[in-house]
Amino acid sequence: MIDEAMPRSFAGPGVLLACGLVTGLIGGLLGVGGGIVLIPMLTAWAGFDQHSAHGTGIIAVAFTALVGVLVYGRGEAIDVASAVQITLVALPATVLAARYSPRVSAARLRQLFGFFVIIVAFVLPFRDVLGEGDLVLGGGMPVMLVIGVAAGVISGLLGVGGGSVLVPALVLVTGFPQHLAQGTSLAVILPASSAGAITHARLGHVHGRALPPILIGTFCGSWAGAAGALALPGQTLRIIFSVVLLFMGARFVLRGRSAGRATDEAIKSP
Repeated sequence: MIDEAMPRSFAGPGVLLACGLVTGLIGGLLGVGGGIVLIPMLTAWAGFDQHSAHGTGIIAVAFTALVGVLVYGRGEAIDVASAVQITLVALPATVLAARYSPRVSAARLRQLFGFFVIIVAFVLPFRDVLGEGDLVLGGGMPVMLVIGVAAGVISGLLGVGGGSVLVPALVLVTGFPQHLAQGTSLAVILPASSAGAITHARLGHVHGRALPPILIGTFCGSWAGAAGALALPGQTLRIIFSVVLLFMGARFVLRGRSAGRATDEAIKSP
């Protein structure tokens, strides 16, 4: 059930349109869903509560992935077989990891993942320097299944989008060109986010009246971002992706430390 009532906030159609535009642009340009950008904007600027931000945001993520798949597909930058193999294991891995997540120290995991992402961000631009060598395993179903499980577990435990894991993994582990990795990532994100969108809609976590401006912005941004990505050299895309990973990693480290300190203080307080 989609909630037609809008939250009380100063956000009008223009702000929602801008949120969708930024989300689509980043998602299309980098082969990620964009939820990590949209959800904070909806809570900070549009007055959405966390559940409604996730529910409305994941529909925008699915729309971003759909438009991106169309554009990258026209550019022959999607490996369909790999996307199917990854999806088959990533979806159940995400569900199982999400159920197990309450038993795990989220603060510690966020810190470790943040440091790992920062390391990947520094390595990614030098992918061509590494060469094919032993560091690159190549494609094949076993490798894709391992990548899918890893992406699903990380997504389920930490609530991060799969694209931030899939793109670096496909580039560094299998040797995919940056464009092919991003297009394949969006092809994996599409079914996962669509399933999430249906679930949130049934739970009433979607603001229906906010969707038109968000989706219009998402469509324009995703189309422009994906088309721009295909026009850029792979090395340039890797540098842009690395910058985003650096900010993402730093954010996870800082949030992990803050959450850890809060937990320690709560334990010490009588």
